Amino acid sequence: QVQLVESGGGLVQSGGSLRLSCAASGRTFNNYVMAWFRQAPWKEREFVAAIGRSGVSTLHADSVKGRFTISRDNAKNIVYLQMNSLEPEETAVYYCAAKNGLGLSLLSGIYNYWGQGTQVTVSS
Repeated sequence: QVQLVESGGGLVQSGGSLRLSCAASGRTFNNYVMAWFRQAPWKEREFVAAIGRSGVSTLHADSVKGRFTISRDNAKNIVYLQMNSLEPEETAVYYCAAKNGLGLSLLSGIYNYWGQGTQVTVSS
């Protein structure tokens, strides 16, 4: 099992940047594919980015490509999401997720473990 705790959310102006962190418990962090999802009020949970176990393979949603970057530090058991050029419509709760296995996935149902989420608010 792995427990996930997100941090780094907050209020930022349109065009600004934030870096989210997700700290994982346990000694087997590098056995998990990690991902970020987000959920805005009244909307379904949406895939943002995923990263493979070694950190070499990444996948980003088309809507965030070129602006967001997922990365991980397996020595520290942390996965990051660097978010640049944020837009008001990206206001949401951002969740960290983990899954066993090798493949990256956009599907939230594939992920076994979830954090509590961190609020990101982008003002116009």
